[in-house]
Amino acid sequence: MSETDFITRLRAIATDPAARGLADDAAEWEGLVLTHDMIVEGIHFLPDDTPQDVAWKLVAVNLSDLAAKGAAPVGVLVGYSLGDDAWDAAFVEGLDLALRRFGVILLGGDTVRVPAGAPRSFGLTAIGRAPPGGAPSRAGARPGDQLWVTGTIGNAGLGLAMRLGQVEPNETCLAAYRRPQPLTTFGQAIVPHVHAMMDVSDGLLIDAERMAGASGCELLVRLETVPLSAALLAVRPDVLDTRLAAASAGDDYQLLFAADPGEGEAIREIAAGLDVAVTAVGHAGVGAGLVLTHHARRMALPDRLGFTH
Repeated sequence: MSETDFITRLRAIATDPAARGLADDAAEWEGLVLTHDMIVEGIHFLPDDTPQDVAWKLVAVNLSDLAAKGAAPVGVLVGYSLGDDAWDAAFVEGLDLALRRFGVILLGGDTVRVPAGAPRSFGLTAIGRAPPGGAPSRAGARPGDQLWVTGTIGNAGLGLAMRLGQVEPNETCLAAYRRPQPLTTFGQAIVPHVHAMMDVSDGLLIDAERMAGASGCELLVRLETVPLSAALLAVRPDVLDTRLAAASAGDDYQLLFAADPGEGEAIREIAAGLDVAVTAVGHAGVGAGLVLTHHARRMALPDRLGFTH
């Protein structure tokens, strides 16, 4: 059963409005935003990634979901699979560092012992305070909206290739893979100016398609405007295949949001004040699904838009 099939079955159970139909990054309940992400060895991190980096990623990916809802992080609950003593101790050190860095408290969780040699897996529930006007969902994009993305796209995917020895490494892309930076402050600041927002976790294209589906409109992405870093372009040529690979790579944890074109100046001012790069990469229109263009020429969607389980 695919992830999509399983979630479809769960929707029959998750009928409370707080669950948002299981179509969003998080739930909103009684003024709180709640999210839970898991990471598994061999899927979300490599067996030889350091435990400190794994702990950081576990925290960061969950806080990125809070950022996408404009929520102020409060605390976390951790689910942990015990294994090697030295590895576990180093994980705790990394967890402490990440929580201190992001100003979040540890509230509790659970531990289990797994069989020797089993892949490590961890879960984390992050709790945040919803913004005063409520958390934006994926479902609010409207025809005529501009589509924006923060930062640059594709660094983490290339960083993984570097970790696997497939590409000459550089520190910028490796850091993007090892220690993503959730944009919680920017998410809180931008909330009054957006109609829809989500984080880019599985790939820009697949996440834009999800926003289009939730919003019931068409989202057009102009591939030539997708921001790529100098570090990525130092090892990959700026050609169509590079842009498609970057836009379908996962683990960026940037924010994707739709806003009225009249909000552009305010968005740029907020971003400049917080030293966050923002780029308009497309727009919403009447219709359905994702549309991809490259230099004004419509393209067929690639077979793989991003990561799915």
